[in-house]
Amino acid sequence: MTKHVVLIGFMGTGKTSCGRTLATRLGCGLVDLDKYIETKEGRSIPEIFAAEGEPYFREKEREAVREVVQRKCAVIATGGGTVKDEENLRILKERGVLVCLTADVETILQRTERRGERPMLDKSEDRRKAVEELLESRRGIYSNADFTVDTSRRSPMQVADEIVDFLRVGGFIRA
Repeated sequence: MTKHVVLIGFMGTGKTSCGRTLATRLGCGLVDLDKYIETKEGRSIPEIFAAEGEPYFREKEREAVREVVQRKCAVIATGGGTVKDEENLRILKERGVLVCLTADVETILQRTERRGERPMLDKSEDRRKAVEELLESRRGIYSNADFTVDTSRRSPMQVADEIVDFLRVGGFIRA
C-alpha cells in the first residue's frame, strides 16, 4: 500500500468496524483515532468533552492526526468531526486515500442509540434533528473524499470488499 487508508464520515457509519475488517484484509494495522486519544488522555471522549470542552478535544485530535500519519501502512478510522479541521484534512489527504463512509439517518440513529457515548448528539433532545443538521453541515467536508461507500444495511465485510476493489483499480494496492 502506498498510502494510508483514511476512513472519514459521520458517527455511526461504521468507521471502526469496517476499518477493523479492512485493516485485516490489507494486512496492516488499524488506528482508531478516538481510541488513540482516549488512551493518551486516560479518559473517554465524553469525559474529555465534559471536563475540558470541544476546543480542547479538537486540539488533542490535531495532535493525534500528526502522530498517526507517521506510521507505516495503516487504516485510520477518524472521528466524525476530524476533517472539519482544515489542517487535519490537508495532512490526511497528503498522506492517505480518503474513503467516506455514509449511512442513512435511520441507520445512524440505530447505531448511535446508546446515550453517554456521543457528545455531539447527547446534548440534543431531538437526536434525529441533530443528526440531520450535523450531516448537512458536514456534507461539503465529506465531499473531499476520494471514494464514498454507503454502509446502510451492509456488513463490514461487504464495505471492506468495495474499498479493496477501489484501491486495486486506483493502483493503491496490487491486484
